[in-house]
Amino acid sequence: MREFKLTSEYIELIKLLKLLRIAETGGHAKIIVEDGEVTLNGIQEFRKRAKLRAGDKIEVMGEEIRIRN
Repeated sequence: MREFKLTSEYIELIKLLKLLRIAETGGHAKIIVEDGEVTLNGIQEFRKRAKLRAGDKIEVMGEEIRIRN
């Protein structure tokens, strides 16, 4: 499991995927989300700009990521 420390109130899902290098580009990040490969707190997430806040848990491509302050 990986952890991501927020430096603001939230981060958008596609930005997180790019920052953690799960996606190579913004376009790649959008495709990952559109293809239903992301779950947010156990629920499949299709919103590319979903706001991730402290306490959220993301699962994508076999990786688990926890968002924290």
